[in-house]
Amino acid sequence: MSNKLLKVDIHKELKEFDLDVNFELKEGCLGILGPSGCGKSMTLKSIAGIVDPDKGIVSLTTDDETIYYDSNKKINLKPQDRNVGYLFQNYALFPNMTVEENVAAGLSKSDDKKIVNDMIKRFRLEGLENRYPRQLSGGQQQRVALARILAYGPDVMLLDEPFSAMDTVLKERLRMELINLLNDFDGLSILVTHDRDEAFQFCDELLILDEGKIIAKGNTHELFENPKRVRVAKLTGCKNISKIEIIDDYHLKALDWGIMLEVSKKIPHNISHVGIRAHDFYPSNEKGVNTIEIIGSSVLEMPFEWEITLKNGLWWKVDKQIHNHEFEVPKYLKVDPENIILLEE
Repeated sequence: MSNKLLKVDIHKELKEFDLDVNFELKEGCLGILGPSGCGKSMTLKSIAGIVDPDKGIVSLTTDDETIYYDSNKKINLKPQDRNVGYLFQNYALFPNMTVEENVAAGLSKSDDKKIVNDMIKRFRLEGLENRYPRQLSGGQQQRVALARILAYGPDVMLLDEPFSAMDTVLKERLRMELINLLNDFDGLSILVTHDRDEAFQFCDELLILDEGKIIAKGNTHELFENPKRVRVAKLTGCKNISKIEIIDDYHLKALDWGIMLEVSKKIPHNISHVGIRAHDFYPSNEKGVNTIEIIGSSVLEMPFEWEITLKNGLWWKVDKQIHNHEFEVPKYLKVDPENIILLEE
């Protein structure tokens, strides 16, 4: 178990917005989820020392505290002095070096050469030692980049959109490999992504970033189950969001869908919207609490699910098997009161 503590409290003026990020990481993998251009990669680069914030502090405590950056004390360690591993989107391998040379690139001459051999075996790169990056597949390049990072034993590993350049099949296989790697890693890791599935799979804790500001942070499962705010719900993949009119403590009208809904918790006065995840509907043959009559709908077949759009704009997703090409739209859809998400603006 890691005894490390990473503190990040930085401010940087950017062209589009000001980046203000403040968090602590004690263990496991932290996710930073947000749309493209919201400041995710800039946060990683500030931790690694590739970019200088305008002010703030970045420090790592192990047995003692190492200050990477402190604007007040005028401390700013070079990237190579921070013991931080950075996996770039394009892996940033040296094109004129072989696999073996790339893995050894972060080591000093005094380091044991056995480290490189161990990494070659660990990342299944045997037989590729003398190849150059251009001769490798995307998955092989990523494994070389990870081997290079882990060879020098970093305290912190930063992963910047590690799957953005991969096709779906390769992405799914490498996700599992990286999950296992992070589980075995005795340091701290931060994963930057705009993919909510990656954030959910990899990260114990999650920050949601929008235009340089943290708009939510906490346990990943809890943020997905109760996003609390409209923007957070959208970024965690909630497809159905409507403005509401509160009827009483447990009932509301979803104005965008024209339906009445019952909820399981007393509705606070600051609630302005309601959300329903597309998989939380289920078919019903009779009217009752939170049943919606289906009048007019469009059905789109995907390989492993059906996507049904109701006339009032609600979106329903249903899992399917690959060989099943028939779908019968039910008369009613139902959603349980506890699956209705109450949201503030």
